[in-house]
Amino acid sequence: MAEIRNVSIDQLGLEGPGLVFVVYPEAIATMAGSTFWSMIFFFLLITLGLDSTFGGLEAMITGLCDEYPVLLGRRRELFVGVLLVFIYLCALPTTTYGGMYLVDLLNVYGPGIAILFLVFVEAMGVSWCYGTQRFSNDIESMLGFQPGPFWKITWAYVSPIFILLIFICTLVDPVPLDTQDYTYPAWSIKVGWVLTAIPLSCIPVYMIYKFGITKGSFTQRLVKMFTPEDTSDPRNLSQISLTARDAVGPSCVGHHSTSYGTQV
Repeated sequence: MAEIRNVSIDQLGLEGPGLVFVVYPEAIATMAGSTFWSMIFFFLLITLGLDSTFGGLEAMITGLCDEYPVLLGRRRELFVGVLLVFIYLCALPTTTYGGMYLVDLLNVYGPGIAILFLVFVEAMGVSWCYGTQRFSNDIESMLGFQPGPFWKITWAYVSPIFILLIFICTLVDPVPLDTQDYTYPAWSIKVGWVLTAIPLSCIPVYMIYKFGITKGSFTQRLVKMFTPEDTSDPRNLSQISLTARDAVGPSCVGHHSTSYGTQV
């Protein structure tokens, strides 16, 4: 392809959206039976996009419906419909002539840095606030056996350390955004960092909110926020049953097994 286009290999655009929408289609067009392989390739892209979308949206929808069972749980279909329409409207600018540049901006400043930080907090919350032993007990209740020492050490030490190092290196040496044919203005870089800060700010904002609604002194609030809640306590179990009954009706509420939950 580099020879046909009379350019060097590093100018083919072998990364990012250009790889999928420019290089691969052009390479497939030179193959025998290009129409068939093109259909297979773009069908692969569609299924890959749908699978990623389903996984990401379902995690968010389920979390919000569980957090607000009365407000959103009872109106799940309506909530999902409004959410999808909102996401569709937000994605429309990427289909314009400048959409490729917007995709590059979102690719660099959108999910990458934020996901690293969120995964690090999640790993620390599960391993240190909730506890690897409690997590292992939950796995044993589902599978019948506990994970080995390798997994416990990985959850508690290896994964958080590696994720934190990658996150710090990403902040110190971010991926450059300039392309070969376009230089992003300074204001767009600032907008990109704002996009990165929005999901990162959710964790400290919720911690402040949780601290404000928790009763007790400063120390008692912190201890209560970072202490796992034992839902095997009959008082907590009754409250969970009442919340579930309000959300889905009394006929859908069954017996709850012993489990644990975290407040943060």
